[in-house]
Amino acid sequence: MLQELSWKVGGQQGEGIDSTGKTFSSSLNKMGYFIYSYRHFSSRIKGGHTNDKVRVSTVQRFSSADALDILLAFDQETIDFNGHELRPGGVVIADAKFNPTLPADIAKDVSLFSIPFTKIAEQNGAAIMKNMVALGATSFVMGLPPDFCAAELQSKFGKKSQKIVEQNLLAVKAGYEAMEQQGRTFPEFALAPATPDHHLLMIGNDAIGFGALAAGVRVMPAYPITPASDVMEYLIRQLPAVGGLVIQTEDEIAALNMTIGASYAGSRTLTATSGPGLSLMMEAIGLAGMTETPVVIVDTQRGGPSTGLPTKHEQSDMYAVLFGTHGEIPKIVLAPATAEECFYASVQSFNYAEQYQCPTLLITDLALSLASQSVMPFDYSKVTIDRGLLATAEDLAQVGPSDMFKRYERLENGVSPRVFPGQKGGLHHVTGVEHNEIGRPDEGAANHVKMMDKRLGKLKDVELPGSVSYRGAQDPDVLLVAVGSSYGPISEALDRLEAAGLSVGHAHVHVLSPFPVKSLSQRMQRARQVIVVESNATGQLFHLMRFYGLSHAEMSSYTKYDGTPFLPREVEEKVRGLMIAWQR
Repeated sequence: MLQELSWKVGGQQGEGIDSTGKTFSSSLNKMGYFIYSYRHFSSRIKGGHTNDKVRVSTVQRFSSADALDILLAFDQETIDFNGHELRPGGVVIADAKFNPTLPADIAKDVSLFSIPFTKIAEQNGAAIMKNMVALGATSFVMGLPPDFCAAELQSKFGKKSQKIVEQNLLAVKAGYEAMEQQGRTFPEFALAPATPDHHLLMIGNDAIGFGALAAGVRVMPAYPITPASDVMEYLIRQLPAVGGLVIQTEDEIAALNMTIGASYAGSRTLTATSGPGLSLMMEAIGLAGMTETPVVIVDTQRGGPSTGLPTKHEQSDMYAVLFGTHGEIPKIVLAPATAEECFYASVQSFNYAEQYQCPTLLITDLALSLASQSVMPFDYSKVTIDRGLLATAEDLAQVGPSDMFKRYERLENGVSPRVFPGQKGGLHHVTGVEHNEIGRPDEGAANHVKMMDKRLGKLKDVELPGSVSYRGAQDPDVLLVAVGSSYGPISEALDRLEAAGLSVGHAHVHVLSPFPVKSLSQRMQRARQVIVVESNATGQLFHLMRFYGLSHAEMSSYTKYDGTPFLPREVEEKVRGLMIAWQR
C-alpha cells in the first residue's frame, strides 16, 4: 500500500476548483493523513487556469511531491498544462463534457477515464455539484469509501441545510459508481492506513493570525494585498470575540501609521502586506525606528517587481526588508519555515518588538503563506508575553512636576523604559526629528551620534535564539543553506541523499536580522562545499552572507525564479550534479 499519494484538480478559476481541493484535503486530514496542498491560481477573479496539488501522506511533509499520481480535470487545458507531472501508470479522470485527450508528451502507461461529471451532477440536482461527482470518482480509485468526505460536507453545509449535505453526498456516491462501472480496480493507489492523530490543517497566514491572537493583539490596521490578505481576513473573524478589531485603511501608508499609533497607545498591534505595500511603508518604518515604537509587520513575499506575479511564489524582498528604510535603524526580521513555526514566530515577534523597542518584521513567502499544511496541535506552554522594559510607578514618581520623562534615556543596552499615554509623570515629546532624552528636537552633531549609537546598540553583538537550525552530517561534503518555505523540499532531498550514503547538511536561517553570523560561520567552516538555495534571480541570501563577511572557497548560489517553489527532486539533482563535478 502507498505511504503517500499526489493528487491534483484543475480547471478554470471560479469553477469551484479551490473548494474541491479544500474538501479533499480536509476530509483526508480528518482521517489522520498528513496534507500538503499548494494552489496555482491566476491574479484575476474569474477565468484562467487554476489547480490545487495535494500531497497525502502517512508522515508529515512540507512540500509538493515531485510527480503526480492522479489528475482530476475539468477542461483540456488542465491536462495539457499538468499532464507532464504524471508518473508512469498515473491516472487522468476528466469530465466527458469536453471530450478529453492525452497530449503526445505524456508519460507512458497513463490512463484516461472520461466520466460525465456535469451530466451526472445535473441528474442529481445541479451542475454545480460536478466537483462532488469528481471527488466520488477519486474515492473509488484511491480505495476510499464513497462517504469519505461526509464529515467535511456536514461541517461546510450543515448549518445551511441538511438537504444540501445529502444532495452532495448523493453526487459523491454517483461519481464513485460511475468510476466503478469503468470495469477496472486500482489496488496500486490504495493508501496505507493513517495514524488516528488529530492534525490541524492551516495555511501559514492563518497560523500567523492565530499567533497574534495568542500574543494578545487587539488591533490590526491593514490594506488588502495578495498574498497577505488572509492574515487580515482571519483576524476579522476572530478579533471581535476578544474585544479587538480590524481596520481596513485607505492604503498601506495609513495602515502602518495607525499601527504605530495603536502601539504607542499601549496596544499590541500588527499590520500585514506584500512587496508593493512594504515599499509604501518605508517612511513609517523609519518613524517607528526613530521613535522606538514597537511594531510588527508581516511581509508575505510574492513575485515582483511592481505588480509582478501577485499569485506566484518568490523570495525577493530580503534586501527591501533589511535595507529599504532611509537612514539607519535597528530591525528584527524573523523568517519562519513551516506553518507551525509561523505560529510561534508570530508570538515571539511581539515580544522582540517590545523587548528591543524597534520594528520587527515577520517575512514569509507565498508557498508558506498560502499552502495548507497538517500541523500538530500547538503547545501553548511555549506562549509567553513579554512587554519589555516598562517604567514603574517608582520611576515615574521621581519625575519632578516641572520635568519631562526621559523616554529616550541613554542606558547601556540602548533600551529605555516605556510609558503609555496618561501615566502620571510620563509626559514626553515624540517626533521623527532627531531628539534628546525627553524627545525634544535636537539636531546637534554630538546628540545625533549619541542617539544613533543608543538605537543601533540594541542589537549589537546579539544573535537571537534559534536563528539557525541544522541537521545532517557534522562535517558534510555539501552544506545547503536556505530560508523560508525552501525548508520542506531541502529536508526531503537531504533524506534521499543521506539514504544514498552522501555526506550532506542543511543549515536553515530563521532570523535575517540580527544576521546569525556566528552560527552560520561555524557550520560553513565544517563543510567542504556550500550551496545557497533560494527563490529569487539574484541570490539575495547568498550575497547577504557575503555582505556579513561569510565566505567559503567552494560557495555557490542555486536560484529558481519562475514563480513556483522548489521540488525535492530539483534540490537532490542539483546536489548530485555538483558533487559529481566537484569530485572530477
